Amino acid sequence: MKRRNVYIGMALIAIATAAVFTFLFLNQTKAVDSGLLKVLNSNGAPSYSSSITGDFSKPFAKPMDVTTNSSFTYVSDTKNNRVVAFDVGGNLLYSFGEEGTGKGQFKFPYGIATDDKGRVFVADLFNGNISIFNEKGKFIDYFAQKTLTDKKISTPAALRIIDKKVYITDIKTNKAYVFDLNGKLLLEVGKPGTKDGEFNAPNGITADDEGKIYVVDTGNQRVQIFDKTGKFVKIINGSKNGKGESIFVNPRGIGIDKRGIMYVVSNLTHLVYGFDKDGKKVFQFGSIGQNNGQFFLPNGLFVDQNDNVFITDTMNLRVQVFK
Repeated sequence: MKRRNVYIGMALIAIATAAVFTFLFLNQTKAVDSGLLKVLNSNGAPSYSSSITGDFSKPFAKPMDVTTNSSFTYVSDTKNNRVVAFDVGGNLLYSFGEEGTGKGQFKFPYGIATDDKGRVFVADLFNGNISIFNEKGKFIDYFAQKTLTDKKISTPAALRIIDKKVYITDIKTNKAYVFDLNGKLLLEVGKPGTKDGEFNAPNGITADDEGKIYVVDTGNQRVQIFDKTGKFVKIINGSKNGKGESIFVNPRGIGIDKRGIMYVVSNLTHLVYGFDKDGKKVFQFGSIGQNNGQFFLPNGLFVDQNDNVFITDTMNLRVQVFK
């Protein structure tokens, strides 16, 4: 009798074990999609979630940058000289802008960001201005137009709004700028060159919750970090202390998630790298191709409030979302 009970107990344990493993196997994909595996691995890479492709009657033509808020996703559709708006599910809503030099017109819409009022800011690399629109795409005004002219900011590229501050890079002046939302210049960072704190065609820009400023120094194949006063802190390029050979080839977009992981797009190698708070590379994802999770010249990168990572896949004419 005792032996029989032991056998029954062992059988029940085996059945329970099999059930647990079956449950885990069947729910593995769901765990990835929900971000559970990323939580379990504090430095884990995000997984492909979905793609935004826009209007089939007029598809994207070189989508360069992307931003989101609680209601909309906006994509700068550069060669079409417009901005395309989607709902949170990635469904096409409307577009605004056309080719030209006047109000509400673009020559090369690039960096894009939204503020807490729902306004949309668009940096035009060729027109040399930053336009402000309401959330439906109605032109409101130019941002800090006099200051941009006085400072000879003629090629604004990346644009981010973080904690009511507007962060801008300018390719021609080789500088980064920080404004308040009223257009007052707060900080000017960098100058042309290759030394610490100097830039060669800076591109992506962002800031962390401590106010540190991260600038993608594209021509120098690195990311430079500055404190909130603009003082140089360090270089990140995938090598020890940022002093060795860079792993980047034409770095572009940048973003930081709630874990403090910094994402950087390496445009010409079709990869995205992740770095921890110490600047150590902890993952990479992507490769050249057209499949989900692959890229062909990725450019812009935005991390939303839920740590979803949006990446413009320029030559594949889409935005890919990872979570």
